[in-house]
Amino acid sequence: MPSFDIVSEVDIQEVRNAVDQAKREISTRFDFKGTKCSYELNDTEITLKGEQEFQLNQMMDILRQKMVKRKVDITCMDIKEPETTLNAAIQKVLIKQGIETDTARKMVKMIKGSKLKVQAQIQGDQVRVTGKNRDDLQQVIALFKQTEFDLPLKYINFRD
Repeated sequence: MPSFDIVSEVDIQEVRNAVDQAKREISTRFDFKGTKCSYELNDTEITLKGEQEFQLNQMMDILRQKMVKRKVDITCMDIKEPETTLNAAIQKVLIKQGIETDTARKMVKMIKGSKLKVQAQIQGDQVRVTGKNRDDLQQVIALFKQTEFDLPLKYINFRD
């Protein structure tokens, strides 16, 4: 029976490369000379540190540009509010991996509402879609490409 999986994965190595490029850029830019601005990457969390909030905004723009150049979908970024004190500002960015159960339930409900002859089931942090006809599975993929989720979706393990 043909099937495929809907997943939300981000290549962490590409994220790491983008953060490294952003670090290099702020070390050479004139407006960041002499400031204590930095990026830190811990697993799936990026911490931006600066002296003022406007520097964080500039650093966020640099990070987005570097991620787009590395072909990392920026919808995977969960940007938190900046925390500011008198002489420091910190902002955290979480990289979302996997599909949350609420979003997966919405996906399954959307597939069932489309009246296609396919079955969808949640398997951990991914959704598996099976059906008798390959064309129905391709229609499901087309349906998801038209719908906007706040996740970078990938369609893997397409089997006949």
